[in-house]
Amino acid sequence: MTYMWRGSGSGSTMVATTLEIMILLFWDIAISNVHEQIFHVLTFGFTSLWLPPPSSSLAPQGYLPKDLYSLDSDYGTESELRSVLQVINSKGLRAMADIVINHRVGNKQGAGGFYNRYDGSSMPWDENAVTADTGGHGNPSTGEVFSGVPNIDHTKDFVRKDVTKWLTWLLEDVGYSDLRFDYAKGYKPDFVEEYIKAVGPRFCVGEYWDTCQYVEGGSQLDYNQDSHRQRIIDWIDRTGGLSGAFDFTTKAVLQEAFKRGELWRLRDQQGRPPGVVGMWPSRAVTFIDNHDTGSTQAHWPFPPEHVLKGYAYILTHPGLPMVFYDHFYEWGNAVHDAICTLMRIRKQQDLHSRSSIRILEANSALYAAIIDEKVSMKLGPGSWHPQLGEWDLGTSGHEYAVWLRKG
Repeated sequence: MTYMWRGSGSGSTMVATTLEIMILLFWDIAISNVHEQIFHVLTFGFTSLWLPPPSSSLAPQGYLPKDLYSLDSDYGTESELRSVLQVINSKGLRAMADIVINHRVGNKQGAGGFYNRYDGSSMPWDENAVTADTGGHGNPSTGEVFSGVPNIDHTKDFVRKDVTKWLTWLLEDVGYSDLRFDYAKGYKPDFVEEYIKAVGPRFCVGEYWDTCQYVEGGSQLDYNQDSHRQRIIDWIDRTGGLSGAFDFTTKAVLQEAFKRGELWRLRDQQGRPPGVVGMWPSRAVTFIDNHDTGSTQAHWPFPPEHVLKGYAYILTHPGLPMVFYDHFYEWGNAVHDAICTLMRIRKQQDLHSRSSIRILEANSALYAAIIDEKVSMKLGPGSWHPQLGEWDLGTSGHEYAVWLRKG
């Protein structure tokens, strides 16, 4: 059976008009050095370049912002950032701003001895902008608390007004086009919907990183991850369908399937892909690793020996795939060239987030599928190929192969 996916929410033309988006995540690289990469990525089909958080931050990575309007960060100066964004836009690419609005580091002690005031900054908030459960005079958090720093109370009208003004400035003045909402579990998705409607970004994605379902004992991933992906889908739905979300379910299942030699995990009980991409692919940003899961932080890294198989999956399947800078530029020419070939096939064959998929095999040693009836692929050590005479081999590597239909 061929599955054609459509979202369950109200949706919007915002994501629907970017079905062929491919994101490149830049990480731990000076803004000035991004210049060198822009011309290189032009030919590969990337649509959006995800840059680090732009604001000054207590931590060098950018995720403990202080003064949101101060764009001098450990990555570079405001002038360098604006220059890079100008080049990105001039080449028909889009820049994605990493938006950290769940929490903000104060510059002055206020009530209770907490650093919950922002005197003298461009957003001179006081304790009323900070949630009650993180040392402020605001309302309780509307999501999960990010411990250690003041969490922003988005229920306050003046907070939302200031955040909207700042986002508008980033898009209309600084030069960003897309938004990535960091720690999206920390505040209601209703606020994400409000911000998107107010500022009109080209594309949005939320980091709703939730704990997967494990079998008793906690060391092995449960086969059924429906509850996990449903929580991500519920978050998307509550943004009015205006934002996509990172498909953490797909990452989890791919990792487990490859590590344990259990490729049967790649087909759910209804015969669909087991992640968010199997239920709402036009909002599912698929990925192998990001700056949190891989790289120097390595909180939940993809098994390195299986990375190319992971890319063979996300770059041929429905969804909105993201490529990690480390894999693309720092893992050597062989990995770089293999990813480029897979991207070229995706682009030339016009695969996109709503492509159809038929999963033909899913057992311990083999996964095989046909996408849009014009691309077929296999993963695993098991022997398989599409019908001879109708397909040409497009690319192959260790335990993966992709074929293109002739004619």
